[in-house]
Amino acid sequence: MKYVIGVDLGTSAVKILLVNQHGEVAQEVSKSYPLIQEKTGYSEQNPQEWVDQTVAGLSDLLLDFKGNREDIQGISFSGQMHGLVLLDEDHEVLRHAILWNDTRTTAECKEIYDAVGKDRLLELTKNPALEGFTLPKILWVKKHESAIFGKASTFVLPKDYVRYKLTGKLHMEYSDAAGTLLLNVSEKAWSKEICDALDLNPELCPPLVESYDEVGTITEDIAEITGLSPETSVFAGGADNACGAIGSGILEDGKTLCSIGTSGVVLSYESSDDKDFGGKVHYFNHSSPEAFYTMGVTLSAGYSLTWFKDVFASEETFEDLLVDIGSVPVGSNGLLFTPYLVGERTPHADAAIRASFIGVDSSHERKDFVRAVLEGITFSLNESIDIFRQSGKTINTIVSIGGGAKNEDWLQMQADIFDAKIIRLASEQGPGMGAAMLAAYGCGWFASLQACADEFLKVDKEYLPNKDKAEKYKELFTIYQEIYEQTKGLNNKLLEYRK
Repeated sequence: MKYVIGVDLGTSAVKILLVNQHGEVAQEVSKSYPLIQEKTGYSEQNPQEWVDQTVAGLSDLLLDFKGNREDIQGISFSGQMHGLVLLDEDHEVLRHAILWNDTRTTAECKEIYDAVGKDRLLELTKNPALEGFTLPKILWVKKHESAIFGKASTFVLPKDYVRYKLTGKLHMEYSDAAGTLLLNVSEKAWSKEICDALDLNPELCPPLVESYDEVGTITEDIAEITGLSPETSVFAGGADNACGAIGSGILEDGKTLCSIGTSGVVLSYESSDDKDFGGKVHYFNHSSPEAFYTMGVTLSAGYSLTWFKDVFASEETFEDLLVDIGSVPVGSNGLLFTPYLVGERTPHADAAIRASFIGVDSSHERKDFVRAVLEGITFSLNESIDIFRQSGKTINTIVSIGGGAKNEDWLQMQADIFDAKIIRLASEQGPGMGAAMLAAYGCGWFASLQACADEFLKVDKEYLPNKDKAEKYKELFTIYQEIYEQTKGLNNKLLEYRK
């Protein structure tokens, strides 16, 4: 039996899958690492932690592997998007990585618009200037840490740095490059126009490759430490959302994905780059050949539930926390929650907005609050689906992965709020499986990623919308949509009182 490895470098942990030629997960390892949050709005990590934990995870994987190490033919990567890893001329890290959920760069977003123009930026990158993207982070370092920036030779994104440390080869692939605000998405080339407008050396941008390209092999040192063969082929991989789409079979028009992790994503396949969403949703290069995807993001999706558990039920499991939500009616007895704990991305690109419980009543029990949190997360994701539908897209089947696919009541809630059939996969491994599929395709096991998906992915269960509940949720959704405008001014006034 032959195998490939999918490495998913997430925000809180690296997850490593060993997958055979039938898509079966033979082994699985997870290693966590900490966030560094020095002040409100800051979110960083030490890139060395990613490398150390990935190498440790690979070593653990090989310790329990019963076959020959040469049977592991390829390895590929999925990674958290947008994070800035600045490197000097020797490719040494210059500072901690600034992550996707860091919101310090509002002024730099304005600087981008002033220099490039809002409409021109959308023409070139198909995305608005948002705090989470990489370019604003580069400009922040340039402005606030000029001595460090003066030493910078290039930059990469998180998974690219880990791949570099495993191969000695430095590249970035298109699906992650599309999230930097420096890539001309249609032409698949770095934008000299944007670099010139912002006085950035275009040579700061690394060489570009396709997600399924072989970029090298495991170095002798890494092979010795982990037990992998130095002949193991290494493939570029993709952004976590692109890999999540591949790992869920979102490989043709009409296919849509709902992924609920720390953040939440609604992603839909696009065969061309000619749709115009006016910057309301993201438009990125897919890891699938000559394809794109549109995407809306809820910054605090699963994180909202984790926050609630940590604050109000720290000694309980998630299963215990969610056990009674099925007994709570649609609308959580008149309680609504907006999941804006760290700001919001889609459709409100607002770093200052914060979460609210609306309609709190003395009769409410904890289970009402828990269901309201789940409904609020799902309403936020539905805002992206609503934008897609308003543009003419038909969305009637959605593959759900991540934390939102682990609870039956939540899956049915998604079917009712999205008013669509929800599919849960038999083996839901998300971005890690997508990375493994890129390696399998790169190794030549399949003629296409779709053929790989047909072999690797199986449906476990389907959830159909309840007509009456779907109608009630449509009414509640219109109320939910009013909360942002009603609380925006209040949150701006509260800014000075935050830590």
